[in-house]
Amino acid sequence: MGTSMTAKLILRKEEFEVKSGMTVRSALEKLEIVPESVIATRQGDLITDDELIEEGDVITLISVISGG
Repeated sequence: MGTSMTAKLILRKEEFEVKSGMTVRSALEKLEIVPESVIATRQGDLITDDELIEEGDVITLISVISGG
């Protein structure tokens, strides 16, 4: 079947490999990250959590819950 097509999600110093073709939201849920707790960006552009992850994407997650 060839190599699986993957993309990378980066949260702080952690890197997660996810399958391409799923939405950002489903990838977050799979990684047990609360979708509402992060903002996803691709190459510096904000993307919504219903955006499809494409092969080779590197998506950086920015935590939006800030301490007081």
